[in-house]
Amino acid sequence: MTGHIRRRGERSWELKYDVGTDASGKRKTRYATFKGTKREAAIELAKLVAAAAAGEQVDPTRMTLSEFLERWERDWVQANVSPKTAERYGDLLRLHVRPHIGATRIQKLRAVHLTELYGKLSAALAARTIGHVHRVLHQALSHAVNWDLLSTNPSAKVSPPRVEQEEVEILTATEIRAVLSKAQGRTIHRIASLALATGMRRGEILALRWQDVDLDQSRITVARSLEQTAKGLRFKEPKTRHGRRTITLPASAVSDLRAHWKALQELRLALGAGKSPPESLVFSDLDGGPRRPDGISQSWRKIAASAKVEATFHSLRHTHASHLIAANVDLLTISRRLGHASPTITLAIYGHLMPQTDEKAALAIEAAMTRTD
Repeated sequence: MTGHIRRRGERSWELKYDVGTDASGKRKTRYATFKGTKREAAIELAKLVAAAAAGEQVDPTRMTLSEFLERWERDWVQANVSPKTAERYGDLLRLHVRPHIGATRIQKLRAVHLTELYGKLSAALAARTIGHVHRVLHQALSHAVNWDLLSTNPSAKVSPPRVEQEEVEILTATEIRAVLSKAQGRTIHRIASLALATGMRRGEILALRWQDVDLDQSRITVARSLEQTAKGLRFKEPKTRHGRRTITLPASAVSDLRAHWKALQELRLALGAGKSPPESLVFSDLDGGPRRPDGISQSWRKIAASAKVEATFHSLRHTHASHLIAANVDLLTISRRLGHASPTITLAIYGHLMPQTDEKAALAIEAAMTRTD
């Protein structure tokens, strides 16, 4: 089977390709439009020709939403998002979209179908989860428009259920002491203490290497994160440039890490393994490999339950942020310390914790208006 590319515009191409012959032996030809570079168009044409040769070619006018989503996950998602995100997208579409509207032809899909879908899902799912479904569908259907399978994106006309703002989990000083007391002598104690001292995420702590730690300067560099998917563990780079950051450590965290380093070296010496290399993990399992994130969360839940404290491991990050806010640390510094892409994200999560200074604002304006110099 053969194909041909013809330019239609600056970044638009017409793809012409054979899909076999009809009953009389006459060659059947199909056309598709592609937006991108010529090289990308050639790759897309090769995929279409290969699909036709394998008998997998689907007429765009008859393509169902499920068929399109399968192609979208294969051709775009797998190449453009992390495995963990791809896994999450796949679960949302498999569990909440395909069973309800997957058989609908994509060119027949309308806003009313999505409105009906969200109504059905609301009987069993939280509004936040339905919001995730909506965002994945919106992204997928945006690509359908770009690939000329749809003229407009029907999800742009639909709003998911409104999500009520949830209070973040923040541990009290008493709860912190109770949990850390129960964790004393276990690895989870030092991991939890570092999370509380730095606001680092669980995956960031588990990916930390000794080469990322400068105890003489009391600093840690967050350079990567550990991600857990159904296919296993992988290290990944931060999503944004703000995710890669340097965090100043409080004195107690420096002392704790020094003690941890000393204990590790004594253990390695006893085993005849020699000094830890710079690239070794700060918190590893017995064979030096990464610890599973879900194992850390499980250990935390057991310790917290034994201390009669109801809070997730992620609450340590929230608690860290709340203490910075209470100490009147400026929003930009807090945002950078947490690795948020923008202070707007920090404000959206912790805005309700910010001190109310409206009275101060009124006094400042009054002073400015009545100044006589």
